[in-house]
Amino acid sequence: MNPTIQQLAADLANGRTTSRKLTEEALARIKDPKGEGERAFIRVWPSQALAAAEACDLLRREGLVASPLAGIPVSIKNLCDVKGETTLAGSIVRKQQSIATQDAPVVARLRAAGAVIVGSTNMSEFAFSGVGFNPHYGTPGNPADRKRVPGGSSSGAAVSVTDRMAVAALGTDTGGSVRIPAAVCGIVGFKPTARRVPIDGVVPLSTSLDSIGPLANSVECCAIVDAVFAAEPSHVPEAVPLAGLRFGVPKQTVMDDVDAGVAKAFDRACKALSAKGVKIEQIDLPQLNELASVNAKGGFAASEAYAWHHKLIARRGNVYDPFVHPRIMRGKEMSAADYVDLLGARADLQKRVSAITSNYDAVVMPTCAITAPTLDEVSTPEGFTKKNMLLLRNTTVGNFLDRCAISLPCHASGELPVGFMLMGEAMADKRLLAMARSVAPVVNPH
Repeated sequence: MNPTIQQLAADLANGRTTSRKLTEEALARIKDPKGEGERAFIRVWPSQALAAAEACDLLRREGLVASPLAGIPVSIKNLCDVKGETTLAGSIVRKQQSIATQDAPVVARLRAAGAVIVGSTNMSEFAFSGVGFNPHYGTPGNPADRKRVPGGSSSGAAVSVTDRMAVAALGTDTGGSVRIPAAVCGIVGFKPTARRVPIDGVVPLSTSLDSIGPLANSVECCAIVDAVFAAEPSHVPEAVPLAGLRFGVPKQTVMDDVDAGVAKAFDRACKALSAKGVKIEQIDLPQLNELASVNAKGGFAASEAYAWHHKLIARRGNVYDPFVHPRIMRGKEMSAADYVDLLGARADLQKRVSAITSNYDAVVMPTCAITAPTLDEVSTPEGFTKKNMLLLRNTTVGNFLDRCAISLPCHASGELPVGFMLMGEAMADKRLLAMARSVAPVVNPH
């Protein structure tokens, strides 16, 4: 098992290691030609990282520790502004853009917490895919099978954590881009209620849906990093007793076309939770069947992405990822009336779904309907579209409904990684993390 933030913070506090040592080890893994560092990172900042690590060690010797994250190597996704850098967002389109004059608030908050930022991670171009494929910077291999995709769009973020190039990673989640790579790479990914964390200074995909969350080795790690992102006091919620919790599994949509490996792992996780006293009930949520028609014209992602990209596409559309470009262009066909209708439909659906789900402690489902596809399976437009839809389908529910959600590993040793997702109500983030602390060891048999 990879070490957690809490374990490393204890090692730092007790003098068993130093931030410089942890940072040197992370940088060595990034540089290792046999590893995935070259594909997992677009930018690496070794001198800055080592300077930050040494500063943390010096402060610690004087009794000054900014947070549990102080001195811990972390990575940030390549769509965050970093002072003095051009924000590429996993693309080559923006290489001529001016450099950022200040850090994005989330990046500034990481620095203030004493985190050591080792580099900026690879991603699906402009965050517009759940696959994690990138034609410009390469595609990092999935840790379970390097011939498989890592999931997206926070692909490099997940691989940086699994391969110990970072202890935690900043990811973004517009339709599942934190939870999907976490699920298919076998780690924990937390999507907060969007409004809790500022998205300023982060290249948007859809301002209505974008959220910023952590990928890490444990629920506790995610809680620590989430508190930093949200500028809240560092606090890991107490684990809640499992006995008596009520979880609802929707009968509609989320269990359709689930592959055998995912179904087996999810069923095993539900039985393990039931044995601990959790009441797991099948619930009718016919509203989920409406999502496809509500978003049929492209939804918020296409319309808001096109609004942001259209001038850039007019100049440089020919160098966009050919799998991403047509998805953005769907937004061109949406009218203002379509967009206003979408706003109304979202508000209505949120209200109707919450009337049912608020009776449960969480809604649970497989994070993704499938395990990680192979690179070959997503090499054609048809294959890419099919696998992308199956990876994204369940996670997009939480974004559209403006919920918090977390993906926990639930596969057994020797199986491809599978995620078990808990979805809470809007702004019930702490409660969800508290439940996830109890759920995680039960659903993860190894």
